[in-house]
Amino acid sequence: MTMASCAESSEADDEVLDPGAAPYGNFINYYTFNPPDNRLSLIPTSLLQDLGLSGQQTTLILDVGCNSGELSVALYQHLVQDPVSKEESDRRRVHLLGFDLDEALIRRAQQTNPLHDSITFIPLDITGDTNRLQDYLHQHGCSCFHLSLCLAVTMWVHLNHGDSGLLQLLSHLASISQHLLLEAQPWKCYRSAARRLRKLGRSDFDHFKTLKIRGDIADHAREHLERHCGMELIQSFGSTAWDRKLLLFRRSNFHLLQKRCSRRLDTTVKLDD
Repeated sequence: MTMASCAESSEADDEVLDPGAAPYGNFINYYTFNPPDNRLSLIPTSLLQDLGLSGQQTTLILDVGCNSGELSVALYQHLVQDPVSKEESDRRRVHLLGFDLDEALIRRAQQTNPLHDSITFIPLDITGDTNRLQDYLHQHGCSCFHLSLCLAVTMWVHLNHGDSGLLQLLSHLASISQHLLLEAQPWKCYRSAARRLRKLGRSDFDHFKTLKIRGDIADHAREHLERHCGMELIQSFGSTAWDRKLLLFRRSNFHLLQKRCSRRLDTTVKLDD
């Protein structure tokens, strides 16, 4: 491992004058210390094909907590290959919606977005307003997102909204997603985030001391998704440089609706010890 596991709590301090001003993880220069390739190097470029999403139907991708959009754009370009012809252009069929609660970050994402026809960025707090997600789905004639990403978001929802907030987030994403790619921060990052606030002379996160969901957060998330949300873990892409698992879930009944998933994803579950 080449960098600290909880770099939001250490290297981020060099990126903003007051890191405590980012209590929701909305660091203004996040991708300078966690560049997109830290995740993309683990995700196969064939993922959409492996999931059976490369046909003629519209494919919708959701990026939860997209910050300033660099990863959203890089992921889209990573997964959607250059078309052979206009008739075969995947970019007319694959659309990505990224959102973040920080309006300044979203404005930056909108201003630097090189793929306006395919990628949309909106300000949104998923713990409050979800109507705009439904509006986007209706706009594209879909009942759910084919692939949702929730990368390094769970801790901030958990710290600010408690155990119920975390479980509600996971349940809601499961309800609107055919596949969910999840990266949950480990518990040591919670302690680092709380310690940083104390060093700034601020109070702990409201829910930090009363959280009952602790320890292996990724495993708690997996258990909730599988037991209560009708999802199944179909792939682990390993761990990032910050020692966080990238876990891919699928609706348990998805194989009844979609027959073209790759045999590798249908029959192999690789879990880190």
